[in-house]
Amino acid sequence: MSVFASLGTLLTTLADRLDPLFGASATAAAIVLFTLCVRAALHPLARAAARGEKARAALAPKIAELSRKHKNDPERLRRAMADLQAKEGASPLAGCLPTLVQLPVFFVMYHVFSTGSGAGDLLDHTLAGAPLDGRWGGAFAGQQGLVYLGLFALIAAVATWTYVRNRKAARDATAAPGARGATGAKGATGAKGTPSATAAPGVAGVARVLPLLSFGTLITAAVVPLAAGLYLATSTTWTAVERALLLRGR
Repeated sequence: MSVFASLGTLLTTLADRLDPLFGASATAAAIVLFTLCVRAALHPLARAAARGEKARAALAPKIAELSRKHKNDPERLRRAMADLQAKEGASPLAGCLPTLVQLPVFFVMYHVFSTGSGAGDLLDHTLAGAPLDGRWGGAFAGQQGLVYLGLFALIAAVATWTYVRNRKAARDATAAPGARGATGAKGATGAKGTPSATAAPGVAGVARVLPLLSFGTLITAAVVPLAAGLYLATSTTWTAVERALLLRGR
């Protein structure tokens, strides 16, 4: 049995169990439940990523000192920061693991509802009248349009909340005494107040762009089948809540 058929069978089984509660939308509920199970299984990775993020924040004074010491040698600064992060177990890649591990699961979901491979009769199921294998047509009129409007509203709300939290965290990190202690008042932000001294070359630009990536989910949900959009909406909501709980009090 292929992985696509396995997912189709699993969703069918879950939908049958949920049918008494959700009726015609049981398959949509099964997708949400499946997504929650996937994210629960990945929670240990998220906890490890949160510990790594806290460890990197705690390294701010040492990073500031390295930035001052090697400010004229970007390559040596990069190596020194890599050595420091490896020594303290604060790998910057740890935070990407939950997302990377999810990609194959999302691809399988997308493939099943795009091609019908292993889907069985799942393609005949709907969410409040909107076909699970359908895509947004650019309009919000009618019952199907309202389903997509609700989906996009949820994703946009989560993305906005994530963006605001990330921007606030970045401002707090820049303003923290530990981030400036080794370089003075301008050491962490430079003359124009942009992060430069506490990060390796190029990291400041990436840090400004990363918060905007949360809105990429909204664009993706607009072009993938509704079933895959449900997976994205559920997963991003879980991520936002999970990070808020794991990083509280940082």
